Amino acid sequence: MKQFLLSATAFLMLGSCADKNADYSKWTNYGGTKDASRYSSLEQINFGNVQNLDVAWEYHTGDATENSQIQCQPIIVDSILYATTPKLSLVALHVETGKEIWRFDPFEVLGGENSWAGTNRGVTYFKEGDTQRILFSAGSFLMSVDALTGKPDLSFGDKGKVDLQIGLSEDPEEQFLVVSNTPGIIYGDKVIMGMRLSEGLDAAPGHIRAYNAKTGKQEWIFHTIPQKGEFGRETWDEEFADKIGGANNWAGVTLDEERGIVYVPTGSATYDFWGGFRKGDNLFANSLIALDANTGERVWHYQIIHHDVWDRDVPSNPNLVTINKDGKKIDAIAQITKHGYVFVFDRETGEPVFPIEEKVIAENKMDGEFASATQPVPTLPEPFMRQNVGSSDLLNITPKLEKEVSEMIKGVGYGNMWLAPSQERPFLLFPGFDGGGEWGGAAVDPETSIMYVNANEMPWLVEMIPNEAAKLKKGEISGSSIYANNCANCHGADRMGNTSAFPKLVGLADKYNSEEVHKILKNGRGGMPSFRHLAEQERNAIVDFLLEKEEKGIKRELSGGKEKLITPYLMNGYKRFLTKDGYPGINPPWGTLNAIDLNSGKILWKTPLGEFPELTAKGIPITGRENYGGPVVTKGGLIFIGATEDEMFRAFDKKTGKVLWETKLPAGGHATPSVYEWNGKQYIVIACGGGKSNKSGDSYVAFVLPD
Repeated sequence: MKQFLLSATAFLMLGSCADKNADYSKWTNYGGTKDASRYSSLEQINFGNVQNLDVAWEYHTGDATENSQIQCQPIIVDSILYATTPKLSLVALHVETGKEIWRFDPFEVLGGENSWAGTNRGVTYFKEGDTQRILFSAGSFLMSVDALTGKPDLSFGDKGKVDLQIGLSEDPEEQFLVVSNTPGIIYGDKVIMGMRLSEGLDAAPGHIRAYNAKTGKQEWIFHTIPQKGEFGRETWDEEFADKIGGANNWAGVTLDEERGIVYVPTGSATYDFWGGFRKGDNLFANSLIALDANTGERVWHYQIIHHDVWDRDVPSNPNLVTINKDGKKIDAIAQITKHGYVFVFDRETGEPVFPIEEKVIAENKMDGEFASATQPVPTLPEPFMRQNVGSSDLLNITPKLEKEVSEMIKGVGYGNMWLAPSQERPFLLFPGFDGGGEWGGAAVDPETSIMYVNANEMPWLVEMIPNEAAKLKKGEISGSSIYANNCANCHGADRMGNTSAFPKLVGLADKYNSEEVHKILKNGRGGMPSFRHLAEQERNAIVDFLLEKEEKGIKRELSGGKEKLITPYLMNGYKRFLTKDGYPGINPPWGTLNAIDLNSGKILWKTPLGEFPELTAKGIPITGRENYGGPVVTKGGLIFIGATEDEMFRAFDKKTGKVLWETKLPAGGHATPSVYEWNGKQYIVIACGGGKSNKSGDSYVAFVLPD
């Protein structure tokens, strides 16, 4: 299972290069075009005039809340820009003025409050004849809205909506955390969808599904955790395989429309940090899967991480590219990863374009774990970030910071990117939970086959602790055990949180009463999804625990008589390895923008992305910063990217990596920009939602050259 495997249908699907027919002057899909190039052929704005860019318009959504975000990359169809708001209303704006044409609140159809569905990264456009629809997701629901009027299409699914919960369990009453935050892709009359799931053992299986874009009827399904008799089942522990979830596509998909192949990256299987219930390599978790877009049948796959215990999901939809290697043109697919690699495969066969080695990794496993002895490492392209942290990498840019980090690192393991979770001591995970590469994805110039990708170089502290729920009698629950399994990964077992993204929950009773905490749990807030999938009894137990009124040993009423698996260990919260002043505990760079020649596999240039102004003022070279959201590249010689926590929007020279223009945004641009043309003018628009470690925002800002 270490190598790609080709199905019998693969060679029936041969065709010519998909991206030769892409219209790169348009931005009608997530990633610009269905090949996810994030490339624009527009060149009115170029390296000679970009410094003259000015604001064309700013649109305020009016519904930002504490810690809310806008991660949406808009799409543009003719004169209309489609995007979503922090509370997931769908808006249509005029591309020239930013004036609102219509606004649709999905909760008019779904009922309830419009705050429980987490974030949204984009929408999907479908047209057939005179029918034009916007397909988008709110929480677990896929919805269809008339693209010109904003009215729900009541003939789609159940009165305008399809519940993605349906079909995930044999028990129709069983509920899961399901949030479809990345848009699907259209192939013919189908929309192909993934979904975000829980990170715990209560997660749903991560099926990939295609729905009829007109009716909402399910057309096909691919089981990322193979069912009995299906290929790949042998890579799981038969005793537990049907109780494991995850292996889902939350990052979006890419389509070779002419060949009829959809490329699906997947995340890890649960539980992320202890795999004692999933002995084996666990196909199709942490894989790139090529599926027949008509039928959902597997064409080929490659597993990028075997038996993941690092939460190294494949983080973004891949890029279609045609490269020249050894004098031969190859239609390829390039996939970035959290751990800083780019895997490149032949689109049709899955054969690696550059050799991939199975590297033996140091054995370090927890009690009851079944670690893989090897992991795949591509020989090329060159990694776009550091691969580990040694003693010389520990932060020492000032004597004060060097002393602080020397105390922070005591008792912590580090120095190997394959260090695994251990009950014996905490360790530094590097590359970290959010990359390396992340959900913003990479941009590829189809004229040169050069990839541009931003990277985080942030170490995270991983500590494993005993799971209190494992000590309870069978059939019992407690508030602390429900909290541990649903909330501790983000807020910590000690409820102390980690930066503003995961707020501290200690002392919650001083801020909220029981009714208010219930409301937040049920409806969600900002980037936090709803936990309405939990039984009311379980939500009551969490609320009592958070307000320090816990009653232990509550009898659990099981749905369908099913008892969930309980892991003996939990990861004690997502914790960045930061100094008191908020600086990463390793030497810069902390965020970079990189150019990679996919023909040769070589890094062409690397430049810091973002800065801490107070450090620059002290004469410290620009450090780069943590960044969320991706780049776009244009024929005009530019790369545009926001992403950074310093709330700047920048244009770089794509040949050299030099900053040519930058401007302060009203809030952090943690989204990928879009590029379009209207009435002879080129525009660049980006969502300014903030909400990471800085203030939240509620606007989209478009830039244009002055008349």
